[in-house]
Amino acid sequence: MAIKGVVKFFNQDKGFGFITPEGGAKDVFVHISALQAAGIQTLRDGQEVTFDTEADRMGKGPKAVNISAA
Repeated sequence: MAIKGVVKFFNQDKGFGFITPEGGAKDVFVHISALQAAGIQTLRDGQEVTFDTEADRMGKGPKAVNISAA
């Protein structure tokens, strides 16, 4: 089930950022590759989005996938 959230920040030059999920859960990492897979060019700070999460390969916590504008 998709999670609603707000982009905390996204650094286009570095290719990553964080999304704050609704309800105050811990911020979720988002990588530029997830945006590219969704056909999104970039995210704006404060932008509302929906997303799913999956485990990060590095074991650092969940990462956002299947991102779309809310």
